[in-house]
Amino acid sequence: MNPPHIRGPLAFLARLIPILSMLIFGADLVVASGAKGPSTRAPEDDLEQSTVRRTFTVSDFERFAPRTALDMVQQIPGFSVREGGSDRGLGQADTNVLINGRRLSGKSNGPVDALGRIPVGEVVKLEIVDGASLEIGGLSGQVLNVVTKSTGKITGQFSYSPQWRSRGTPFRWGNGEISLSGGDAQSEWTLGFESDQEFRHDEGPEVVFDAAGNVLIMREERLNRETDRPGLSGSYAFETTDGRVFNLTGAVQFEDAKRREVSRQTSVADGNRVRFLDEREEELEYELGADYEFGLGAGQLKLIALHRSEGGPSLETTQFEFDDERPEGGEEFRREVDEFESILRAEYTLQALGGDWQLSLEGARNVLDIESELAERDDLGILRPVEFPGSSSRVEEDRAETTLSYGRSLSPRLQIQASAGVETSTIRQTGGGGLTRDFVRPKGFFSIDWQVSDQLDVSSKLERVVGQLGFSDFVSSVNLTEGEVDVSNVNLVPPQSWLLEAEANQSLGGFGSLTLSAFAEDVTDIVDQIPIEGGGQAPGNIDSAERYGLSADLTLLTDPLKWRGGRFDIQMGFGDSEVIDPLLGVRRKVSGTTTFDLNTDFRQDFTNSDWAAGFGLRYEEEAPDFRLNSINRSVESFAFATVFLEHKDILGLTVRASVANVLDRRNEFYRTAFEDRMAGIVRFQEERVRSFGTIYTITFEGSF
Repeated sequence: MNPPHIRGPLAFLARLIPILSMLIFGADLVVASGAKGPSTRAPEDDLEQSTVRRTFTVSDFERFAPRTALDMVQQIPGFSVREGGSDRGLGQADTNVLINGRRLSGKSNGPVDALGRIPVGEVVKLEIVDGASLEIGGLSGQVLNVVTKSTGKITGQFSYSPQWRSRGTPFRWGNGEISLSGGDAQSEWTLGFESDQEFRHDEGPEVVFDAAGNVLIMREERLNRETDRPGLSGSYAFETTDGRVFNLTGAVQFEDAKRREVSRQTSVADGNRVRFLDEREEELEYELGADYEFGLGAGQLKLIALHRSEGGPSLETTQFEFDDERPEGGEEFRREVDEFESILRAEYTLQALGGDWQLSLEGARNVLDIESELAERDDLGILRPVEFPGSSSRVEEDRAETTLSYGRSLSPRLQIQASAGVETSTIRQTGGGGLTRDFVRPKGFFSIDWQVSDQLDVSSKLERVVGQLGFSDFVSSVNLTEGEVDVSNVNLVPPQSWLLEAEANQSLGGFGSLTLSAFAEDVTDIVDQIPIEGGGQAPGNIDSAERYGLSADLTLLTDPLKWRGGRFDIQMGFGDSEVIDPLLGVRRKVSGTTTFDLNTDFRQDFTNSDWAAGFGLRYEEEAPDFRLNSINRSVESFAFATVFLEHKDILGLTVRASVANVLDRRNEFYRTAFEDRMAGIVRFQEERVRSFGTIYTITFEGSF
């Protein structure tokens, strides 16, 4: 018998007590073991030094031969960059990286891109700071502050990564990037060009069974994908002698993606045939952001503006060629998408009543335009238009939010921050049964950062979150690959949730560090697949759901064991979720949520040598994807494994040779399709196993 379903924020918090107790108890056990942390360097007065927990300089990463700030950040024990950019609008900070004490005012042009454009020569130091202690709403836990200073010279770095595979794809020659940076005493600028080219191939058998296990169709399939993403990005920062700061960031990227699948099929009922599936998508994306900060009255005012746009045409076709004299069969689905987001935000910060206050106002406009056409081949093999209601539409959202935040130190080791706000929005849809609706949603959080000892930091955050809708979910669509159709759903509403996060960061001294994290989320109006009144299915809202997760991030250094130059990085996470299936009324996992993931890396830098070697393992498990008429599941046969050998100075270049998929991981897919899922009547079952061979890459990195 299932336990009663506990509802409400207080009951929800009560269920989290065991999780938090285990987290803090586990961290205390490590403290009790007597591990001692490294001494902290005396940093400059860029931030209040009582909040700085660890400081690193370029010399700490010398053995890795870093060329950019990103190369350094990726080697910080127990720290991982949170990319962010997925929240509604800009809102409060959703990433854990600052540059010179300031958040990045961008979305798609995020911290990884920004750090990759900063040369090592301009990095003064890296600081790990208590997020709740800063005058920036939304930050908690470990936050990285990258302190930079222009050298006054124009410098640059580049990388080039040719790649080939053991079968199925051409030689990849067009993958690389180059960046420049410069400035003077008051300004800094960066400019980067990237050519992201990717070739993929997999092949293998697919078998379709009836409900009794009899073979209906045998297929041999080959899939090739080719993607080119050239892009340009950059930033400019200027600070006056009286403290006014101006930042400008921008990025533009074009994507050309092609996909072809050839399936040779032997059918018991339909004879032999070949299916050709072709997809082509072109998309242009750009983003431009600017902010200006200056003193006003007793505080600081920061004005932020951002505009981003993406869109382009796509075409998906299927074509059947039969062994007999039948005419060709197939379908064609065309779509033109244009999407943009414009944001204006103002933040006023001042110190009063023993702490830091911030009042923020934000307005945003999101628009999605979709035009779609569906056609099928008739009995003569001629393409004829097919009526597809709800496949062309325009969705608009106008949104405003007001937030007030307050943060202060209760003691040198204890920091708190609280925020309260309200969001109003209007969503309009034209075409496909258009509708206009208004929403008022509260938002806010409370966070606490506690430095338990010189080696242990614990933080937690309780937040009321308003989620972001995917506007394409409002519009009818078809997946010709799997033969699945989603009808239009004009009644989607943004999900809301209570999210509790906790994190404990334990220094292991010379042995490395350990980070333990936990989260629990109680979601209202979660988006999953639901039945639509009038027939069909589509993404829609389910009343409630819960999601939980635990993760560990461990860095182990071997130097204290007299094993010089060795380093292990192990990241492991477990997740669970629960939602009431809208068709069957039973509890199940939320579609597609990650239930387990493991990332393991080992690197050996050889003493008194420019050589290094290592390996990596990646593995992930996900919950099935539940539709009203099918259950789909993607599975990895085993871990994706890579080995590498690196030399840090070949004619001034760092050269790395890697071999990936050395354990021959295969991608598996299982689907059960139902005539009537409620009654448990199976239509067919499908099993697919594809292999993709071994991947060889050589990477050249240099500076100038």
